Amino acid sequence: MLVIGIAGGTGSGKTTVVRKVMKSLSKEEVAVLSQDSYYKDNSHLPLKERQQINFDHPNSLEFELLIEHLKGLKQGNIIQEPIYSYLTCTRAKETNPVKPRDVIIVEGILILSEPKLRELFDIKVFVSADADDRLTRVIHRDMEERGRSVNTILERYEKTVKPMHIQFIEPTQKYADIIIPQGGNNKVAIDILTSIIKLNLKKQS
Repeated sequence: MLVIGIAGGTGSGKTTVVRKVMKSLSKEEVAVLSQDSYYKDNSHLPLKERQQINFDHPNSLEFELLIEHLKGLKQGNIIQEPIYSYLTCTRAKETNPVKPRDVIIVEGILILSEPKLRELFDIKVFVSADADDRLTRVIHRDMEERGRSVNTILERYEKTVKPMHIQFIEPTQKYADIIIPQGGNNKVAIDILTSIIKLNLKKQS
């Protein structure tokens, strides 16, 4: 099993990179775990308080469960990935069963910030993009997918997204084996990453 961690700032293009890598692999070969599924369940808090949570801080995540699940997959077990809603800031009662595959991709802004999680990655990737490009993508995404207004998005960006990126996310580039500038638009870098994955799969077989 080859485990790949793909990190990068909010709106950097991580999801696009993951999608393009997966296109080159069989569906039976690869499974994806999203960091976003492992935000702590905050159903015990009133909705107003839930909406004020700093989702760009490592403390908002249940890293222990993600590590446990990744170890379970490496041992050949099916795991039950949580389903998290950004609209309610809570976990659903249902879960998403994930089977062990030849390639496991773990994707998220903070996954390289946790040492015990980093140790489980065979390849560590950081997707880099200019701050202006990231902000533009965040605005489009949060308006379309999370029903937020532009003012709300910009206020959150200044209060939490930008400072947390500088403090917790940007510094994790130093742990990356591969840095992909320009996000999902960097075809050459994505092709190189895909080639490395295929080479590793050949060695394992």
